[in-house]
Amino acid sequence: MRDHCAHRLGRSARLLALAGLSLLSVAVQAGEDDPWESFNRPIFVFNDTLDTYALKPLAQGYQAVTPQVIEDGIGNVFANIGEINNFANNVLQGKLHDAGVDTARFVFNTIGGGLGFFDVATQAGLQRNDEDFGQTLGAWGVSSGPYLMLPFFGPSTPRDAVGLVPDGYAGLKGSISHVPTRNSVWAVDVVDSRAELLSAEKVISGDKYLFVRNAYLQNREFKVQDGQVEDDF
Repeated sequence: MRDHCAHRLGRSARLLALAGLSLLSVAVQAGEDDPWESFNRPIFVFNDTLDTYALKPLAQGYQAVTPQVIEDGIGNVFANIGEINNFANNVLQGKLHDAGVDTARFVFNTIGGGLGFFDVATQAGLQRNDEDFGQTLGAWGVSSGPYLMLPFFGPSTPRDAVGLVPDGYAGLKGSISHVPTRNSVWAVDVVDSRAELLSAEKVISGDKYLFVRNAYLQNREFKVQDGQVEDDF
């Protein structure tokens, strides 16, 4: 549990650091990477309104009634399912060592962690990767294209939007044939993911649209380059 809490604190620290970089770059990037801003902003307002009046209250209620150990466990289960997608994309990118780590994590957490409820793999020194098909396309040299705000899905780019399709079929969730069950699993995943962001959103300031846009673009570039991003400052 302590390791998992440390992992989540580290994740929050990365979000804070990313937010700081975003604030520094707002003035520089205000007119860059966003030729579709006149389309993106209304979609952002729609998404933000939906979040404010529906998703965020659900996440707050979920966090209020769910014991921390259960919330952590649910997050771990979905992260364990995500190892399948991590493995597939690491193989496609030729990162065979990371693919091996993904496999070991899935086996350890599924067998020794109660189907992933406990993250025993991290405790054993196997750190989780975070890969998706948008990153794979980037590793193959596909340009991200302009910033794109998608209804319901949020920040994206044309490259990342294409990546959503195979990502949606990867893992166990996409293989659930019973539609009500699949939708229920998807809904719990969405609410749990939103609950994890409740504390991080406190760092947002200024123009929320610009803040989210710049944070997203920087984060995606960081992931595609595996952290090897040149420091422009």
